[in-house]
Amino acid sequence: MDIVLWIIFGLVVGVVAKFVMPGRDPGGMILTIILGIVGGLLGGWIGRALGVYQAGEPVGFIMAVVGAVVVLAIYRLGFRSRRV
Repeated sequence: MDIVLWIIFGLVVGVVAKFVMPGRDPGGMILTIILGIVGGLLGGWIGRALGVYQAGEPVGFIMAVVGAVVVLAIYRLGFRSRRV
């Protein structure tokens, strides 16, 4: 059940990350949200694994958004370098 909640949470984080990083994405909105889910899960997992915060603390949302933004940025850089 915890994974399902993280995926739903990641969906929200993916949408927020899209607003933080506006612009045209190579994969469209759906792929951007999926990458946001992955980044949110990754950022949340890393934050909890490092002991930055505990479950249920608001900083988890911030860490998940940071993870999603990082994954989106890496995707944009990787896709952009292939097109050139």
